[in-house]
Amino acid sequence: MKKINEICVIVQARLSSQRCPNKMIRPFAGDTLTGIILKKLKKSKVIPIENIFLSVHEPELVKIGNENGINIFHRSYESAIWDGGEGTHITEMYEWWNKLPYEYVVFINACAPMLTTETIDQFVNSYLSSESDGMFAVLEKKNYFWNKAGELIVPWPDGEPCMNTKAVEATKEAAHCLYAGRMSKIGDGIWMGDFNNGEIELVPMPEEEAFDVDYEWEFDLYEKLYTTMVKK
Repeated sequence: MKKINEICVIVQARLSSQRCPNKMIRPFAGDTLTGIILKKLKKSKVIPIENIFLSVHEPELVKIGNENGINIFHRSYESAIWDGGEGTHITEMYEWWNKLPYEYVVFINACAPMLTTETIDQFVNSYLSSESDGMFAVLEKKNYFWNKAGELIVPWPDGEPCMNTKAVEATKEAAHCLYAGRMSKIGDGIWMGDFNNGEIELVPMPEEEAFDVDYEWEFDLYEKLYTTMVKK
């Protein structure tokens, strides 16, 4: 069992996105993507506000964090312009791993406006009660999938003459929204754990909350969805 005072919750953002420039500070449904996730975290019934950190470099993002009364971790310029290129060590992207006084971290994707406070709290509660160091949110998809050789990688349901998504076995897909791991492992180049040996606990989350704003068309579409389905 973990204790909540051992866990920090980090939202990390930057302005150097090439596919959707400045998406973290652009107006989104009367707010910003950064402001939306911070306000949701402030409503948490599980996470103390002093455990929440916004990891940012640019003054515009620092301002949003300060306006919401959230701790700021001042990431470096080099970290903020990181583009995911080969050879970059994980400690260069997650610089806070040995600078914050916590044993564990829950990392939240700031680009998922549909993600709810309730789902975040459920994930944190699952992590608190888990014996695993690593945890990752997934989507359970009941569909048919093939590998590059054209081989079906999910069992065909017995007795089914045609595709039936109600009968097929669920496959877990990365949600890219909620992550958790031990801080010290990041220093060894390990984020969450080893996916190949079941070391990381997979926790299902609602598919409709996993929309990730990555492209311009997604920014426009998800803003309309958010305004219609979420914002009152």
